[in-house]
Amino acid sequence: MPGPMSGITVLELGFWVAAPSAAGILADWGAEVIKIEPPAGDPMRGLLVSLGARSDVNAAFELDNRGKRSICLDVRMPQGLAVALGLIDRADVFVSNLRTSALGRLGLDTETLLQRNPRLVYAAISGYGHAGPDADRPAYDVGAFWARGGLAHAMTALGQPPPMQRGGMGDHIAGLAAAAGIVAALFARERTGVGQVVSTSLLRVAAYALGWDLNQHLRAGSTTTPSRRDEFVNPLINPYRAGDGRWFWLLGLQSDRHWPDLVRALGRPVLLDDARFGSLAARADHAVELIARLDELFAQRHLDEWAAIFDHEGVWWAPVQSVDDLASDPQAAEAGAFVDTPVRDGAARMVATPLDFSATAWAPTRMPPELGQHTEEVLLELGYGWDDIDLLVTAGVIP
Repeated sequence: MPGPMSGITVLELGFWVAAPSAAGILADWGAEVIKIEPPAGDPMRGLLVSLGARSDVNAAFELDNRGKRSICLDVRMPQGLAVALGLIDRADVFVSNLRTSALGRLGLDTETLLQRNPRLVYAAISGYGHAGPDADRPAYDVGAFWARGGLAHAMTALGQPPPMQRGGMGDHIAGLAAAAGIVAALFARERTGVGQVVSTSLLRVAAYALGWDLNQHLRAGSTTTPSRRDEFVNPLINPYRAGDGRWFWLLGLQSDRHWPDLVRALGRPVLLDDARFGSLAARADHAVELIARLDELFAQRHLDEWAAIFDHEGVWWAPVQSVDDLASDPQAAEAGAFVDTPVRDGAARMVATPLDFSATAWAPTRMPPELGQHTEEVLLELGYGWDDIDLLVTAGVIP
């Protein structure tokens, strides 16, 4: 299946997650992605080992690097840089999350590459943006996105320490944003004939992820404090625990609309006559009392029982699922959350890129590459002969 990006060549010079995930999305969609790696490889290859993992399956690396070809190349050496520039001359897209200063020292800055290849779409993903005093500050998404970007504070209950972020959350949002920007820039190139720089940052995508809270502050000067479930202003869009210990979330955003359905499901019609809970404003004023009452009622049945009652009575809700639950959720499968990916011993179920196309369906084309697996193949395509390749090996440019 060719995918909508078939015929587009992407050159990736990136580490860890943000840039590799952007290029990985494009690879899923059919682009030819060449991943330049240093002699030691993308450090993401060794992350799980450094954390003490006992499995030889690096699923995190596989997710963001399937479908690519890997060339092992020391771009700090003139001969290695010459190879990289030769690849850039043929590329439609260059994507990197190296810091601007590092790219400049390598001679891979935006001005240089767009002069060489005016049709190039240069996608730069950074921690803190490409201007300002912290533009070159080192960053991971747990720092620029989760911590400085406000997410950790927004998710911290009063008096509690900040929660830990799950791996790659900010990176994957940034990667998705970059992929969208790349596609838009390629569309613009069809009309203008020239490429451009596409840029995003972990800090910026955090601001967008918190856009409701942040825009409210910008427009009205209000300060948002982390919510507590036991006093949340709208008890009908709140998490509760059933009698078997499993959590679920009520989804009564339009509180007045959903209140009668919930009362009917609870089998407590007297609540409809309780003035404390008779309107959105009243329920907000008496949120602590109502949440406590709902806690008592929901503790009387297991979640499976409540699920049947809720669905019968038209109550909007969702289970609070673990990753294990999500992996076996049949609706997630029907929604396209998983895809079969070629691996060494056949095919493996993996997480899918979160978009489908009706007329240009995509599917992963190959397993994630071994370090430098396609080095000779790519060099031969560039016009290097075997004698040239031997000289690069001797010089230490390639392994």
